[in-house]
Amino acid sequence: MTKPRQFTKSFTQQEPISDDGIQAAIAVMQSGRLHRYNTLDDEYSEVDLFEQEFARYLGVPYSLACSSGGYALHIALRAAGLRPGEPVLCNSFTLAPVPGAIHNAGGKVVLVEIDDSLCIDLVDLEKKARESQARFLMLSHMRGHLIDMDAISTFCRAQGIVLIEDCAHTMGASWNGQASGSFGDIACFSTQTYKHINSGEGGILTTRDPNVIARAILLSGSYMLYDRHSLRPKLEEFGDIPFDTPNYSGRMDNLRASILRPQLRKLDVLCERWNGLYRCLEEKLRQNTALQLINRPQQEHFVGSSFQFLIPSFSEAQMSLFVGQCEVRGVSLKWFGDAAPKAYTSRFDSWRYLDSDYSLPQTARILSTLIDMRLPLTFDFNDIETIAEIINEVIHECQ
Repeated sequence: MTKPRQFTKSFTQQEPISDDGIQAAIAVMQSGRLHRYNTLDDEYSEVDLFEQEFARYLGVPYSLACSSGGYALHIALRAAGLRPGEPVLCNSFTLAPVPGAIHNAGGKVVLVEIDDSLCIDLVDLEKKARESQARFLMLSHMRGHLIDMDAISTFCRAQGIVLIEDCAHTMGASWNGQASGSFGDIACFSTQTYKHINSGEGGILTTRDPNVIARAILLSGSYMLYDRHSLRPKLEEFGDIPFDTPNYSGRMDNLRASILRPQLRKLDVLCERWNGLYRCLEEKLRQNTALQLINRPQQEHFVGSSFQFLIPSFSEAQMSLFVGQCEVRGVSLKWFGDAAPKAYTSRFDSWRYLDSDYSLPQTARILSTLIDMRLPLTFDFNDIETIAEIINEVIHECQ
């Protein structure tokens, strides 16, 4: 009897920090000046330089480095003028830090259905926007799937809705050649370990609005050192903002920024490597008629750092068996239809703190058979072939 294929690599292992990143971090540690404002006269800190380079990469005037992506989302809402108890529209398919940031900012989460592309449903969005009279949409590009950004930008402008893009999974992606994060009024990115550049924890807020960045700088914990930011509006733009804005102390430090700068320079190369793995897996799984792959529009240049598919014909018991048997053979999958949240994966009915009774049948149907898998850059094409073979074999066994 042939022994079943087994996969032995970790799905959570990252590539090592490169030598130039290590040397930059050592230089910061040797200086002892880890705090972003601990600089000499006429000297840019590592955080300043990272903000300048990220803003240039994205093509926007303002960038603010933060302690996490979730923190960036929180102060984005506060800087945009969210009032306590105000509704904030949000995808029903996202990760917990997104509704968590809305809750932290004092907003009321209004969840919107998704469609079969795993993106926010425009019909339900229009309905919920009308019913709630929300002034804000926190659009999560969940797992790197971009909706028609031209359509949603037009909708938000017509309705007077502030568009905040959650780009935790789309750093390096674009729609019709325009960078993800450059469509909205504000965008937030993550540099947490499993994102496209890695500092363990970290986030970035970007905007074109001088008033927003002025408030965000104060919210991030600048004390009265806001004049030390190289990417800031003119000082007169701050007006009474320093007196009216609380300090939430969520800055990025120089050590993390020093590690990120070399990775940012290589980001486009990293994205192409991810996409090569993604397309290889897509091709191997396309042959399996039990699977339903997610359509990727031609306008979307995505970053395939994770892979999603559905098994529409499977029951709850079959889905549970499938995920368990893949795990036994070394392929770590997450199932968004699981009744119990696991690790980083949860769904809308897990967030009971929202204190809302939502009926989201379309989202529930889609998530019931949705499988999610990381594609770390520690994998190669041989690994992808083995993973695909195991998935195909286990699906056949569970049918």
